[in-house]
Formats: sequence, C-alpha cells, structure tokens
Amino acid sequence: MAEILKRAVPKSEVTASLDQVRETVTGVIADIRARGDEAVRAYSEKFDKWSPDSFRLSDEEVGKIVASVPQQVIDDIRFVQDQVRTFARHQLDSLREFEVETLPGVKLGQKHIPVQAAGAYIPGGRYPLTASAHMTIVTAKVAGVPRVVACTPPIHGEIPAATVAAMHLAGADEIWLLGGVQAVAAMSVGTESMRPVNLIAGPGNAYVAEAKRQLFGEVGIDLFAGPTEILVLADDRADPFVCAVDLLSQAEHGPDSPAVLITTSREVAEKTIAEVERLLPGMPTRDFAGPAWRDHGQVHVVDTLDELYALADEFAFEHVEVLTAEPRLALERMTQYGALFLGEGTCVSFGDKVIGTNHVLPTRGAARYTGGLWVGKYLKTVTYQEVTDTDSQALLGRLCGRAARVELFEGHARSGDVRAAKAAGDELPWNSA
Repeated sequence: MAEILKRAVPKSEVTASLDQVRETVTGVIADIRARGDEAVRAYSEKFDKWSPDSFRLSDEEVGKIVASVPQQVIDDIRFVQDQVRTFARHQLDSLREFEVETLPGVKLGQKHIPVQAAGAYIPGGRYPLTASAHMTIVTAKVAGVPRVVACTPPIHGEIPAATVAAMHLAGADEIWLLGGVQAVAAMSVGTESMRPVNLIAGPGNAYVAEAKRQLFGEVGIDLFAGPTEILVLADDRADPFVCAVDLLSQAEHGPDSPAVLITTSREVAEKTIAEVERLLPGMPTRDFAGPAWRDHGQVHVVDTLDELYALADEFAFEHVEVLTAEPRLALERMTQYGALFLGEGTCVSFGDKVIGTNHVLPTRGAARYTGGLWVGKYLKTVTYQEVTDTDSQALLGRLCGRAARVELFEGHARSGDVRAAKAAGDELPWNSA
C-alpha cells in the first residue's frame, strides 16, 4: 500500500475551475465565428493588450526581428532544430508505403499524404517558449506540410524576438503575433485575413487546451496538451536534491502544473520535500512554482518497485523521470506515459529544450490512449484498391452480394452483382424488365 506524504487539492476544485474555462472559451469561439477579425482584435486587446495594424508579420518585419537576436541564440536555435529535425526524419523513415497483391489482380496499397495546412501554436504568455516552435513547425515541415501558420502571443506588449526567430528558422510560412483562444479559433475557423488550417498542434494553457477540444472535428488536433506534468520515480539510491530540482523545473511552468514523486524510500521522500521547501523561496519563478507545488504537488511512498511502476501507470503522466538503479526497467514495466527520461543523466528539461524528441505530449491522463506529437501526426495514412483480374472480380462480386444481403444492404449487393456479371456473365435477376 502506498503512503501519501503530500496530497494535491481535491479534484472537485480542479473541475470547478475547468468549468469556468470551458464557458469562457465557448463564448470566445462563438464571437470569432460571428465577427471574425473584429472579434480577434477585441480579444487580443483584452487579454494581451496587443492591437497592431496587422497581426501577421511581413517578411521585412521578420528579417529585422531575426537580425536583432544575438548570434549565440541563433546558433543555439539552429543546433536544437537540427536535433528535432534528425529525430523527426528517423520517424518518417520508419513509416512505410506499400502495395500488395492479395489475390490475382487485386492490389491494395497504403500511402502517406501530409495535411495541406497546419497551425502551430507557440505559447508565450509567461515565457518566450522558443522550443515549441521547433517541435511543431520543424516536425510539420519534415512531414511535408506545404503551409504552416505559426501563432505566438506578445509578452507584456513586446515582440518575443527569439521566438519569432525560431519560428522563421523552423520554416513557418506565416508568422502571426496572436495568442490564446483567439489564435486557435482564428486558425481553425478562419477570418477575413487568415485562411483556416486543417490541423492545430502545440501546447498551451487550460484555455488553449479547451479551445482545441471544442474545435476538434472541425479541425484536427495533435492531442490535448494542457498544463505540464512531471512524475519522478525514485528508489533509495536517488539523490533528493536532484528529485527536488527536477520537480520544481516543471512546476515553474504555471500554478496548475502537477509535480509528483513516487519512491520506495521514505527517507528520499522526506528529504525531497525538505529540499523543495528550501529551494522554492530562492527561485525567480516561485510565483508559479510555489502554487503548483502547494496545490498540485504529491509525494507517495511504496514498498516495492513493482508497486512503484504500477502506481506510475495509474497516473499516466506526460513526463516520467526514472531515478532508479536500473532505469531501463521502466521500458519493460510501464505502458502509460508521454515520454520516459531514464537515469539521473537525463532530465525532463532536456526533452523540453534541447535533446530532439518532441515535447508536445499528452496530459490529464491522455497517455492512456495516445503518444505525443510526432511526424506521423501531420500525415494522413490513406489506402487505395484496384481489381484488374476478371476471375478475382467475379469472386469478390459474388462474395460481396452474399455478404451484403446478410446485412440487408441490397444496394451494396447489387454493386457486387454487377462486377460479377461484367467479369463472368452472371445473371442479374433484379434487373429484369
């Protein structure tokens, strides 16, 4: 049985907060459907204090902004984007198009077609999240998406130059300084100045996640990427200082970011809690990390590694960091997570910022049914069929007739009958005068 040394706030409180978010998002989307650009501008003024002549940056404006970014930042962006591009290309190489002949003259095939327009949402309300540009735009371009629309909000009324540079270097075709629900809605339904896209990708706050949820179906989405989550798994050999630092590394994303420790050692648990309390007051981002730890932090102590992995799978968290003597055991024991970070040398922050795997990952239990953003998300896997052999055409036509009539689908049956008649001269009694 697990012993809980620290609990999160009750789920009822979280649910009540989400209900308010849902109501707000519904209203914003409805207004943008009705008033288009006028509504987009109104919400940008209201939420971001931002109302330029054009939300879309011109090529000349992008060039000036990129030129203002220090060369070291540009070099680092290029390096990280190379890592993301390399991994995405390996993912693309793992996908196979094929055509097989299942019966004489019966050819069945599969191919991958990129979506024709994708929207990339790069968060930026609190921080200039340049890394999200790498994850959403680079990956889309590797998949072959011809039009990528990228949106990011201003930060305190200022242009996030490094983020714009990352968007440009990643290959964005359109760069818009527009954030929040208004950006997601504009990309999804379109306005007078923005053509709609086919798929929206990228993380965001609770409002962005809810907007994607409500618009799904009208537009495709990558996944529900809400407030970030970290789960640290530790045995008795783990360093409590490292556990604490890494828990806080994700808690600083926002006051609603869960940070959870599961350990087989009560000593590690207690020392980690003490280290968190020691480090928090000195963190420049304590205004976000503090409430996140207070309201959404948890610490669980279990007896065995088997219990540790079982409980971890119940959480189905976005990021799972494994600080145990044999971290690769998690690859065998766990099935429900967004991404694993194996061993003390591999922190979640590497995945967020530099290592090359995609950091747009499932949250709120979505890891039970999906993985994170990858090159395949921008591809439509489609099939095709061709029958050229008359014997096979007759065989399938007769089979189709029988199978369809079992289901009382006479129209389907007749379509099969016609193929058998064309190929082998079968009679069509239902076609008699």
